[in-house]
Amino acid sequence: MTEPLWWQKGAIYQIYPRSFQDSNGDGIGDLKGIESRLDALVELGVDAIWISPIYPSPMADFGYDVADYCSIDPRFGTLADFDSLLAACHERGLKLLLDFVPNHSSSEHLWFKESRSSRDNPKRDWYIWRDPVIGPDGERRPPNNWISDFGGSAWEWDEATGQYYYHAFLKDQPDLNWRNLEVRQAMMDVLRFWFDRGVDGFRIDVLWHMIKHADFPDNPPNPAYTPAMGEMHQLLQLHSTDQPEVHGIATDMRRVADSYPGRVLVGEIYLPVERLMHYYGRGEAGVHLPFNFQLIEAPWEARALAQLIADYEAALPAGGWPNWVLGNHDRPRAATRFGPAQARVAAMLLLTLRGTPTIYYGDEIGMMDVAVPADQVQDPRELNEPGLGLGRDPVRTPMAWDASPGAGFTGGRPWLPLHPDWQERNVAAQREVPGSMWRLYRDLLALRRSRPALSIGDWLPVECSDGLLAYERRRGNERLLVVLNLTDRPQAFAIPEWAEGLSVLLAAQGGRDPAVLGPDEGYILG
Repeated sequence: MTEPLWWQKGAIYQIYPRSFQDSNGDGIGDLKGIESRLDALVELGVDAIWISPIYPSPMADFGYDVADYCSIDPRFGTLADFDSLLAACHERGLKLLLDFVPNHSSSEHLWFKESRSSRDNPKRDWYIWRDPVIGPDGERRPPNNWISDFGGSAWEWDEATGQYYYHAFLKDQPDLNWRNLEVRQAMMDVLRFWFDRGVDGFRIDVLWHMIKHADFPDNPPNPAYTPAMGEMHQLLQLHSTDQPEVHGIATDMRRVADSYPGRVLVGEIYLPVERLMHYYGRGEAGVHLPFNFQLIEAPWEARALAQLIADYEAALPAGGWPNWVLGNHDRPRAATRFGPAQARVAAMLLLTLRGTPTIYYGDEIGMMDVAVPADQVQDPRELNEPGLGLGRDPVRTPMAWDASPGAGFTGGRPWLPLHPDWQERNVAAQREVPGSMWRLYRDLLALRRSRPALSIGDWLPVECSDGLLAYERRRGNERLLVVLNLTDRPQAFAIPEWAEGLSVLLAAQGGRDPAVLGPDEGYILG
């Protein structure tokens, strides 16, 4: 059996940099702040950090509108600060992944400014420009019916040059034209720039968006649409996303990454499992880990989860490595979706399934979504489609480190409000309390390190009934049993014959009777 790679046996921790740690009192997290908290992450037991965008940006979409792919936004620090952070990570045995945003740039990027300057500019074709459609009434219309993910037409009229440009998100985020070979080369050079500095990998933003149908036909209507879904869901993104040519781009990126030993590419891809699997690397094709978001959207029910896990495992291509995610900077937090008690069970599920887990900052202390007053809303998605629950501010609020003013996050006013119970729900408080959420995460991560069956072993189903989900993790002669009670009522469990005599290694709520699980309980036998 070949030795597993670091990203196969390790756990990744996502940092939203504006909200992790502020070092200068401006209320916004920064690189020096992240560096100051690395020892806390080592103590927690994660193996790598992934930092959401830190490039220069007008911040129309908080860094996902990049104005320079090879520098650092002054709000977060300098390239020297980044190099210091990277060195500090490596000194501690931590890997560092950056967010790569290749589908679109900021409208303030020099590339787009050149592209927009005239139709005959050499960079005109670096972005997607199209002539208007003139209707029977002589009225100018966009080239097709495509809708931005932030609402409204995905086409923006440019009066100066008499054409529309395409933006899958904000009008401040024009899409790059990945059919242009010069664009591909420029963006591969961006990867090389950061790999040469020592970065260990990238999370690739909206990978499935990066190529559009060459003929730009209308997208078909969504027969399941309801207004509560948001305007973008009126249409099925049949021609604007997930085009066959995108796999050639992923292959190009993979070749660059593989020329730097030990690097990893993680692709953000919100697609059904059968389509997700096409993004896996086979040899030099595809990314190493297409993000698996199923736990974020799945019903919290034992049979449904058991089937989901089994189907995902069965769908993996030869050599494909699984991965699991409970939350991120775009989706409601686990403790909000499941409740505080079941969030503990969810943590146990995340960290005992086969594959690479990604932990969203704050989940290790059970942070919940924060109600942000209307006059403090920052997220452009909520501002564009108010009242639809599309805003992401509630899941991006500052981390709480202790009970001091500013929760140890900042000496100033935080850019978003803290969660209301920050004086009790913080790292320092939970570090001292046996059975706290922080200690549960720490103990689960430690168990993954000490028991290879948990990190790299096989997954085998055992039972799913009456709210119980049970499965085996096996590597060689090592066999572990995981049993999770996904309900708030006691559940009896018949221990398999092979597991009789095993002891409880870790429990979600501290219970010690393997045959009867208390409400919201989970345990690992080994």
